[in-house]
Amino acid sequence: MKLKRFLLRYFPPGIILEYESNGEMKQKTIDLLSLTVETDVEVLLNQILKQEPLLTESKRPYVRKLLYKLIEKQDTQDSQQFYLFKILRAHILPLTNCAFNKNGERFITGSYDRTCKVWNTVTGEELLTLEGHKNVVYAIAFNNPFGDKVITGSFDKTCKVWDSMTGKLLHTLRGHSTEIVCLSFNQQGDTIATGSMDNTAKLWDAHTGEELHTLLGHTAEIVSLSFNQAGDRLITGSFDHTTKLWDVQSGRCVHSFQGHRGEISSCQFDWGGGKCVTGSIDRTCKIWDVKTGQCVNTLRGHNDEILDVCFNSTGSRLATASADGTARVYNSMTGACVSILVGHEGEISKVQFSPEGSRLITASSDKTCRLWSADSGECLQILEGHMDEIFSCAFNYEGDTIITGSKDNTCRIWKA
Repeated sequence: MKLKRFLLRYFPPGIILEYESNGEMKQKTIDLLSLTVETDVEVLLNQILKQEPLLTESKRPYVRKLLYKLIEKQDTQDSQQFYLFKILRAHILPLTNCAFNKNGERFITGSYDRTCKVWNTVTGEELLTLEGHKNVVYAIAFNNPFGDKVITGSFDKTCKVWDSMTGKLLHTLRGHSTEIVCLSFNQQGDTIATGSMDNTAKLWDAHTGEELHTLLGHTAEIVSLSFNQAGDRLITGSFDHTTKLWDVQSGRCVHSFQGHRGEISSCQFDWGGGKCVTGSIDRTCKIWDVKTGQCVNTLRGHNDEILDVCFNSTGSRLATASADGTARVYNSMTGACVSILVGHEGEISKVQFSPEGSRLITASSDKTCRLWSADSGECLQILEGHMDEIFSCAFNYEGDTIITGSKDNTCRIWKA
């Protein structure tokens, strides 16, 4: 085995080793999920060199340099302020969603006007209009980290796959009998999942557009889904109060996570894929052990429906957004509440951690998006200006740009 080169992964922190083995190029990842500014670099360095046969003593100075570079990226930037960079009159009818590609230089918007548009984040210029759906374009996604394809899920019961560079329609995925409301590519970019009001989810081959499996078992609408990082497992959250875990290869249901007393609104895997989180209209959030199917923690505290849940990039913390106008940050290992984010004057429909995890953004019906400290719960900034409810907000990969989507038909780009 011969080490060829190092690659850095900033969020979550890790070092990827590219090496040659029997004439073949391979990759190996050293996950450094607990890396912080307080980490003792020399102790960690000794540990890595001891455990990793590819790294000889001669590589010590270089690995040390990489560790310092990673730590620099994890450093918190609570003082960072965002300013309004551009207002995009994105669509003639209300927006439904917006999403960044991996490095954040382009983003997409979906709308009731039946189109999806691709934008240049740096200039605010409209690059492409993806037309062809016969009804609302509701769910949209890039095939990150690649970013060369976009999928659009519509109330016309179809999902379309597009070339994000040329706007060419590659495939129309037909098979659902009612509206498609959630979708995703897996991390490998070869499989697409769609969830529908017809109580089913479907898996599709991203390259050929062929249907691979129909995931049957839910007794009500599927409103949320998430692939694990390895791309071999999928969770689906439903109005039937359950979340199901599926094996992607076979389409078989592995577990049904039962325990919520109301519809599931949101579900997500953590980075490692060992845990997943579900948020429900029953005002609770549950953490599940993916292997056993058991609930390991029920997080209480909200006094109205939970509308969104998300993990930070390492999976050490999770956040919940509620119709009670607050968001909460929890330690995902212990279930302890770390902070409560109080200040919005309306329900919060979306919450997201910044890439390094020290901050969060929330989108609310009070027409504002707020930036918070994850540790203290302090509101660091209020992003104001939208004329109607904000339902979508997202950080780019670097954490220095935010997009907000509103019912006022505009999308705003905020830069640090």
